[in-house]
Amino acid sequence: MRSVTYSMGVSLDGYIVGPDGGFDWSEPDEEVFRFWIDDIRQVGVHLLGRRLYETMLYWETADQDRSLDDAEREWTSLWNPLPKVVFSRTLSAVRGRARLASGSLAEEVARLRAEPGEGDIAIGGATLAAEAAAADLIDEYRTVVHPVLVGGGIPFFPRHERRVDLELVETRTFHAKFVYLRHRVVR
Repeated sequence: MRSVTYSMGVSLDGYIVGPDGGFDWSEPDEEVFRFWIDDIRQVGVHLLGRRLYETMLYWETADQDRSLDDAEREWTSLWNPLPKVVFSRTLSAVRGRARLASGSLAEEVARLRAEPGEGDIAIGGATLAAEAAAADLIDEYRTVVHPVLVGGGIPFFPRHERRVDLELVETRTFHAKFVYLRHRVVR
């Protein structure tokens, strides 16, 4: 069965976006960006909330930007053909390989798990991930922890979630600055 994963960069105090809505502190260096490129190769479909979908729209046409470096071109070549499901109450259309969700998050995950296919079902966006966590849909939590305290904002982990026991599966340190943590949900 395909695993559902939730992966994002996070501040040391647990936020994906700071209190001002900014996330410039989470811009990856070259080594971390290469890690995210390798990580996206394991994804078969990506589920996104509206805000993250709109943020990631940049990559839909980024390949036309002559100033992109090789890593950014590689990311674009992997991201653009990747099937995406967007959960939104306000969007009426999406672009590229994206489609609007036709059912609830639980229904979409069940449908995707039942379909033949390889690769993880990745969830992006804190609001969507909170809904997935509340429905016990997430199999793995993956974070790249950035050495910054932002003091508030949008938390990576929903604050109203029940207890979830995790097993540490993998760690990795980048330049002794960023730390990758991969935890599997113990069921």
